[in-house]
Amino acid sequence: MSQRENQFQAVVIGASAGGIHALQQVLMPLPADFPLPIIVVQHLHPDAGAYLPQLLDNKCQLKVKQADEKEFVQAGWVYLAPPAYHLLIEEDHSLSLSLEAPVSYSRPSVDVLFESAIFAYGKRLIGIILTGANSDGALGIKKIKQAGGYVIVQAPETAEADAMPKAAIAAVAGNQAVDKILALDQIGQYLLQWVNRNFLGIRMK
Repeated sequence: MSQRENQFQAVVIGASAGGIHALQQVLMPLPADFPLPIIVVQHLHPDAGAYLPQLLDNKCQLKVKQADEKEFVQAGWVYLAPPAYHLLIEEDHSLSLSLEAPVSYSRPSVDVLFESAIFAYGKRLIGIILTGANSDGALGIKKIKQAGGYVIVQAPETAEADAMPKAAIAAVAGNQAVDKILALDQIGQYLLQWVNRNFLGIRMK
């Protein structure tokens, strides 16, 4: 089985209320040699500090850190938006932090991350929406789908707060439906299988 160029180059994840537990569930099944960078916006209190990267780093095989200005993303790393900063991905795949106004009442904003990621990766992007109590990320998911990327949404009935998954599903309803709606405990393993399928040509079950 010969390796070929991966169809995908990055994963972006958005979460809000209930997201800390959800992120643990998604990231824990992923191995240390996962072949893509993962960039995350989790809505947090502005004074939250750096406890979330430390928590996830202790729980996951992947390396987890708070995103820094101008650093380049690398496979096998998870980058988290700092509290109170928008996180963007530049076209050269470096990260950028912004103090511009909140979007959808949020900073960091999932939509801001997702829309910048589209410019950086186009159709080679996987977007994931997890639990949350607002609609942040719905527009970004729609744009990822329109650009030809792949989108996964947590099944609303498995979410601690179902507003964000429901908004994402509704945003791409019809001919542009989300690619996969999965229970929380299925997302990490499915993501690994999906990436392996495209990176190594492994057939999905």
